[in-house]
Amino acid sequence: MKTVYPVILTPEAKGYSVYIPDFEANTQGDSLAEAIGMARDAIGMMGVDYYYDKKSIPSPHHMTYPVKKGELLTLVDIDFDQYRKAYENRAVKKNCTIPWLLCKEAEQANINFSQVLQEALREKLLIAKR
Repeated sequence: MKTVYPVILTPEAKGYSVYIPDFEANTQGDSLAEAIGMARDAIGMMGVDYYYDKKSIPSPHHMTYPVKKGELLTLVDIDFDQYRKAYENRAVKKNCTIPWLLCKEAEQANINFSQVLQEALREKLLIAKR
């Protein structure tokens, strides 16, 4: 579901501050491109939070907002489904403990521990590979 949200960019001494009215959120970037990317990321992360909290993601209310002199009103697009999938598939580091001999033999066999753990968790949880 691709959506477009208005954002207000305010030039600062270094970069831009960003206000996202529909989420009442702020972020910033060192350049215009970075500020817009940070706005997209902030909107995407808030959308992920809303999704997992089972809340409705705010719809864009207005495509125009009053801006002060020097501010820039622009639009930022976000695909919440795509953003959530990327978030869910990001790598996270987990620490686990196994017997020394099992570790030694697995290393000698060039076994990829991360891959084995992923496969075992999918099997245990009855989750097909995505």
